[in-house]
Amino acid sequence: MSNQDEKEDKKLNQRDITVGSVAPAGSTAVSPLGAIVYNNDDFKAHINHLYYPASNMEKSVDLLIKARGKPFLSKMKWGEYQLILSPMANWPGNTGKHWAASVAYARAGLARVSNADPLSTDEPRNVPKDKCSLLDAAIRKCFSSTPPIPMTIDVDQQNTANANTHGLRLRWVYDTVGRPPILLELTMICPYGS
Repeated sequence: MSNQDEKEDKKLNQRDITVGSVAPAGSTAVSPLGAIVYNNDDFKAHINHLYYPASNMEKSVDLLIKARGKPFLSKMKWGEYQLILSPMANWPGNTGKHWAASVAYARAGLARVSNADPLSTDEPRNVPKDKCSLLDAAIRKCFSSTPPIPMTIDVDQQNTANANTHGLRLRWVYDTVGRPPILLELTMICPYGS
């Protein structure tokens, strides 16, 4: 581990957040983090090369089928496939180290936010009950479609100190009205300061 990684790791582990409770001072538990770790160009370039352009998304689908079988694509949840596509050791900085805790934190936060939005305009009757279910449905649609729908991922944070919830922004890009989308622009919105 480089000096820079050690400094970053020490800074990140000073946080006392764990899912559903507060970690004891001096705990070695890995804290869930959001925009503080993942809203950076290195992480975004790393993760986006797995899903974009379409040829990279097709390679990722093939890798998931080889690793877990085709039925996995229709049942997988956001957070389950990233480490299959790219081992933690290949992730920039400490982003891989904090992934599992951060995924659990984000999923729990999104599950508490009710949803009234349809999955996409080409599926107007598919309205998942909460934002976590909406996220899962969106990634399954991308990986399970023929051909697969490429994705770009962005990370942002809520813009006020009172915004302590996760949010989700999905923007589907279409080239023809009434046809399936050709791209998903997915933005995970993390709680302020996370």
